Amino acid sequence: MRNIALLGATGSIGDSTLSVLALHPDRYRLQVVAARRNVKRMLDICRRFQPAVAVLADPEAAAEVRRALDGGPTRVLVGSQALAEVVRGPDVDVVVAGIVGAAGLESSLAAAEAGKVLLLANKEALVMAGALFMAAVQRGGATLIPIDSETNAMFQCLPGYRCGEPAAGHGVQRLLLTASGGPFLRTPLSLMATATPDQACAHPRWVMGRKISVDSATLMNKGLEVIETAWLFNLPAPAVQVVIHPQSVVHSLVEFVDGSLLAQLGSPDMRVPIAHALAWPERLPSGARTLDLFETARLDFEPPDRARFPCLDLAYRALEAGGTASTILNAANEVAVAAFLDGRLAFGAIAPTVQAVLDAVPGQAADALETVLAADRAARQAAQARVAA
Repeated sequence: MRNIALLGATGSIGDSTLSVLALHPDRYRLQVVAARRNVKRMLDICRRFQPAVAVLADPEAAAEVRRALDGGPTRVLVGSQALAEVVRGPDVDVVVAGIVGAAGLESSLAAAEAGKVLLLANKEALVMAGALFMAAVQRGGATLIPIDSETNAMFQCLPGYRCGEPAAGHGVQRLLLTASGGPFLRTPLSLMATATPDQACAHPRWVMGRKISVDSATLMNKGLEVIETAWLFNLPAPAVQVVIHPQSVVHSLVEFVDGSLLAQLGSPDMRVPIAHALAWPERLPSGARTLDLFETARLDFEPPDRARFPCLDLAYRALEAGGTASTILNAANEVAVAAFLDGRLAFGAIAPTVQAVLDAVPGQAADALETVLAADRAARQAAQARVAA
């Protein structure tokens, strides 16, 4: 029996993880759940799975959950510091890091430093603080397994590989990240620029939260995955390539020095990578539908249109600049996407906003967490000023 801490329990990663856990109650116990402020969903989870601890970021939401669960087995805590302490504790074996954005950095770092088995969906931890994060993994002796479908696919294609090692030492020449292209792959650019939040969130293949859905529509999500991939597999930016694959059946490919390509295929269902990572190095049923190759029939691949998706080049720019540049990129994007979802910024203004902040906020060596957090704050302030102008 392994004790699981599920961070971001009320989001799409949380839903998929809970679905897998429910299939294997003899192997996994949900020990800790964490979320921002979704009271109804948190109560549903706590009543069904009876975790020992629930942590909410919002004090009012935490108080409401505490009142509703009074007398039950679940202790309710509040705030990021409490979450980090619980994650470090001896009662947690596996941490599923599914908190979206910069908010997930502290708890993910805590899990790495404590030497946990860390299932990472929060790519922003690596985007914001890649060097610090990977150093914490090594220092703490953590086992790091990515559960983004694309990076998990690469991990599956490299048996025996441990994240952080130079993948080139395993004969890897190039990693190919597949991208569906999102809802605007064929949309005229003039219509794309004025898209609504509902249109941007209508992903053709995946069911995801609104923020990550917008990132998929701009291809910033893929740009962040490029940065994540470079850190996970210890490779330079030119060795990570994005490939548009609308069917979302091939989740990524690994190219070796001998010319071989290995790919991982599966239904577009997050339960597949989550089940793989939970059971690793074993395999367990995920509950996902088996891929029918005859129904799939064809697989298409094409290069990304950089004019349509300028966020992709911004991500490569930040990765190659190093230091806090990717921290600045991520912060500016979070502010711009939030403004778009609130109706304060046009879809077509997301990339120009991020670019303007990258130009305006100077990068520094990302050699301390305080430096990273300061860069994050400065970029958010610059992005907010740009949105308000």
